[in-house]
Amino acid sequence: MPPRTRAGSAATRALLGGGVVAGPFFVVMTAAQVASREGFDLRRHGLSLLSHGELGWLQVTAFVGTGLLVVACAAGVHRLPEDLGGGRLTAVRLAVAGPGLVLAGAFRVEPSGGFPPGAPAATAADARESLWHDVGTALAVNAAILACVVLARRLARAGRRARAAYCWTTAALTAVLAWWPGGGTSIRLAIVTVLTMTWVTVVAAWLRSDAANQRTAATATARKS
Repeated sequence: MPPRTRAGSAATRALLGGGVVAGPFFVVMTAAQVASREGFDLRRHGLSLLSHGELGWLQVTAFVGTGLLVVACAAGVHRLPEDLGGGRLTAVRLAVAGPGLVLAGAFRVEPSGGFPPGAPAATAADARESLWHDVGTALAVNAAILACVVLARRLARAGRRARAAYCWTTAALTAVLAWWPGGGTSIRLAIVTVLTMTWVTVVAAWLRSDAANQRTAATATARKS
């Protein structure tokens, strides 16, 4: 099926819908735990620590579920023509971010800062697991930044300056907060999470709407002919 035909298909719109859901799913799941988990303090504890404890499975689900939704979104983006912001370059970077989130959910960071309460001392096995978690987190964040940049350039070429500006701003803020050395890491990474998850949802909603509009236009043209 030609890219422009499949761009507006139900399958493409369903895949992009994964991205629309991904942001709210992760943010709501995580925010609920930040507000309710005993002993958790966002000023001292990274969001990844929520994977520990009796309710840790909720955060694991948030990471893995969101990663799979982002992969679905990437598949939808790949089906779009470049003038809508789709194509391989954007899709590949989103496709890397998705497995990064899955990896971050499959492996837990070491307990630290007194959370969860009563956690035993970290072992060598915990350190190895934490390393893989960090790899997954780095993949997700950096791939999202690159996807922002690629999409911003394509939107700018298509004359969608407001959308391009939003993508450039998200990429710049995320990069500064993620890579800036110094204290306040947990707060900064929480902001990075909100920025990137919001970006995924907003962009997926844009592209899904564009795909639906293209389908409507194509149907109207076919009827006239």
